[in-house]
Amino acid sequence: MIYVVFILLAVLGGVGFGGYTYVTDLQERVEVLRENNAKLETALETSEESIETLQQDMAKFAEANQQLQNELQQAEQYGDELQAKLRRHNLTALALRKPTLLEGNMNDATAKLWRDIEKDTGGTGDSPLPNWLQSDTEDTGTRSEGGDESRASADTDSSETETRTTE
Repeated sequence: MIYVVFILLAVLGGVGFGGYTYVTDLQERVEVLRENNAKLETALETSEESIETLQQDMAKFAEANQQLQNELQQAEQYGDELQAKLRRHNLTALALRKPTLLEGNMNDATAKLWRDIEKDTGGTGDSPLPNWLQSDTEDTGTRSEGGDESRASADTDSSETETRTTE
């Protein structure tokens, strides 16, 4: 009978030790799973924030893209208007008839364009007019209908095309 009690105590001790080991192992696993769950929740929050940020950026980009499309359409419309104006006007005939008028208009438009480019690239856009640019001041830098030069200073930096008509 002592052997039976001894075997029974050994079996019960083994089951108890096995149960203790099993419970301890389960507690360690639960702790590891809690840590992993906390990490996954943090990763989930980060990914949700990233998704929200991407959606906001996508909305901003869509709005900017729409604005650029509108500006492109306006630019294309302006280009079409300019082409229509050029088709309506015979610039060659006008240049032959009134070269000083055309030259002045072209120079004024060119100066305005350069000032606009300067503004668009971060400048002030108020640089002084070049001395060769025709204006309504005393020193116009224009040529009269007869071809006489009325420029006060001889400027050789710019290339000039002189057109004379015989009437």
